[in-house]
Amino acid sequence: MARGSDNAPPANPRLRVHKALHRLRTSVRRAAVDSFRGGGSDSAALTVLLCSVPLLAAGTLISSEWCPPEALALPLVAGGLLLRPASLLGLYGVAATALVAETALIDNSRANIDPVTPGTILVVAAVALAGLLIAQFRSRVGVPWRRGGTMLFDLRERIRAQSALPKLPAGWYHDMALRPAGGQSFSGDFVVAARTGPGGRTLEAVITDVSGKGMDAASRSLLLSGAFGGLLGSLPPHSFLPAANGYLLRQDWDEGFATSIHLVLDLDTGDYELLSAGHVPGLQLNAGTGRWTEIAAEGPLLGVYEGAEFHPAKGTLRPGDVLMLFTDGLVERPARDLSEGVDRLTGEADRYVPTGFRGAAWHLIEAVAKDVNDDRALLLISRE
Repeated sequence: MARGSDNAPPANPRLRVHKALHRLRTSVRRAAVDSFRGGGSDSAALTVLLCSVPLLAAGTLISSEWCPPEALALPLVAGGLLLRPASLLGLYGVAATALVAETALIDNSRANIDPVTPGTILVVAAVALAGLLIAQFRSRVGVPWRRGGTMLFDLRERIRAQSALPKLPAGWYHDMALRPAGGQSFSGDFVVAARTGPGGRTLEAVITDVSGKGMDAASRSLLLSGAFGGLLGSLPPHSFLPAANGYLLRQDWDEGFATSIHLVLDLDTGDYELLSAGHVPGLQLNAGTGRWTEIAAEGPLLGVYEGAEFHPAKGTLRPGDVLMLFTDGLVERPARDLSEGVDRLTGEADRYVPTGFRGAAWHLIEAVAKDVNDDRALLLISRE
């Protein structure tokens, strides 16, 4: 029998109803999810919140002890988190109408119901204003409230991933720690490193201190860490800092400068070059003498002027030697000479000589700069 002929049996009515309910349920679920995530229409959330307003108003008229007039602030809070500003204003209009109706009905009622006081109106109005400010901020930024925290978490993890150090061959050890200012999750200091050259026998590592600190420098730190990570290994070592300087100048930021130190280490011989862009010097521990030596290279800040030149300092890491690179937050303090901070750092570092500096980076920051309101970064590289 041909499909669609007049003699075809009628479809099961219960099946058609089931399919229709399924399509309706799917549409409502998608609309709610889109609204909750900030995408598509917020009509589902708006509908739910609009329905909750008369229910709360009725609850107040029935039992103000369990549902006081201030309960109208609840859908306004939810609206501030879920709705767009235009939809939120519609919700506010319905809530204001409900509040006026409550006032009139309670005043005309002889029942023992708590009246709507000026304090109640003030509370609801304050919540409405706060909700509108939140909604306008979300609309301007374009980030839904639930996804905003996820986005920040993702940014933090990307910075950490970019700061991961490559695995070194036998006979070498490295350790790195980052501590943002004020216990925040974002830092203006970052580290990028890569194995470069034929067979990956060269380690290049860059520590950068972006102007500002914490959240104020986080966006610039993220942008620069990605750019510097892309440049590292793509250019000859002596071309890295000039290219980074040019990139920073092109950003034309108000606070567009940064300090940076670039290590180029031959993992076969232990010979290294250290190039600096206005950064604090590195420190090398000589295993033979047990003394720390300052390794200072010359170069201007990044992002100050074009055509900057950077002159390397050279050295060699022999078995037992340690190279320590760090940012100024670890050693600089107001009204204190830089050498005092360096002496304190090396004094604490001497305690980890017997253990080969295993896990020492985090403990050194804790020991010498735990409560400092500045970003701190420390990189240790030792030859065993």
